[in-house]
Amino acid sequence: MVLTTARLVLRPWREPDREAFARLNDDPTVMEFMPRRLSRDESDAFAARIQADIEQRSWGLWAVEIPGKAPFIGYVGLSVPSFDTHFTPCTEIGWRLAAEYWGHGYASEAANESLRFAFAELQLRQVVAFTVPLNRRSIRVMERIGMARDRAGDFEHPKLAPSHPLRPHVLYRLNRDDWRNRNS
Repeated sequence: MVLTTARLVLRPWREPDREAFARLNDDPTVMEFMPRRLSRDESDAFAARIQADIEQRSWGLWAVEIPGKAPFIGYVGLSVPSFDTHFTPCTEIGWRLAAEYWGHGYASEAANESLRFAFAELQLRQVVAFTVPLNRRSIRVMERIGMARDRAGDFEHPKLAPSHPLRPHVLYRLNRDDWRNRNS
């Protein structure tokens, strides 16, 4: 499964992606709102899990490239959260791009194509996204792609300790009907 936009290709992962992914996962700027940076082994294991999900489902967190300019800038796509909370099971949209590619609209462009796939191809009824309240960049992407905050859905991330400063999360949602109305 390969998705394309005007400027990007969302595709399955390749072995050469792992080195760039490891650099991205060790970048303190990129990982500012994640619990910690990842070692090379942890990053490779994460990439392997992402690729296994794509192979199993035929969709997932696709590797993103800019044809003719950058063979790998990060990932954007869909996943199924591996924790239990009031809104799971669900399908989440997520992204993680190398910092040098921020501010060009790539995350929004790829996320919009992922939403099209989620609603038009998979016929999902809803997609969610979540992050910590201080992650304004990701929140702006969520809002640009038409997601709305569900204040009643905000939650404490169950994989983080109760005292962890990144435990509080905001929840955003987009329903298929709202997506269709926005894109008709």
